[in-house]
Order: sequence, then structure tokens, then C-alpha cells
Amino acid sequence: MIATNFSNVRNNFKEVCDKVVHDSDIAIITRKNDENVVLMSQVQYDNLMENLYIRDSRANYEWLKESVKQAEKGEIIRFKEEQL
Repeated sequence: MIATNFSNVRNNFKEVCDKVVHDSDIAIITRKNDENVVLMSQVQYDNLMENLYIRDSRANYEWLKESVKQAEKGEIIRFKEEQL
């Protein structure tokens, strides 16, 4: 995680953005009065939103946890590509 001030980000914006995207990093941009900002890649943001959506529904989250348990036990049904 990068923690840097606004002036540094402004002066090195491309480099900070490249690090966030290429290293799957997050930048916390510190500002006066604790009005900080978080910079993340769209991939990270989309993943976060998807996880929040799944966890928002108790039924969906329980279904996902059960699916993970089944996969860990090897209880997996495999399909051939043409079956999909």
C-alpha cells in the first residue's frame, strides 16, 4: 500500500497510477483535515463491488460459502466446453 501526500501524487501522477495498476496496489492520498482519498485500479474496484454485492445477500453469501466447501472437498462437476 502506498501512502503519500497530494502534492507528491500530483507531481508523479503517472507513476502512482502505473504502480496501482501494475502492482495491484492501493494508494492512500493524504490531505489536510483527514480528507484522504483512496486510488485503486478499476479491476480492484470491480472486484470489491462484486464482493460487496454477494455479501449483501445472506442467501447468496451462504450459497457461495457452501460452494467453496464443496470445491475444497473435491465435490466438483466438470463440464466439457461444448456442454456449456
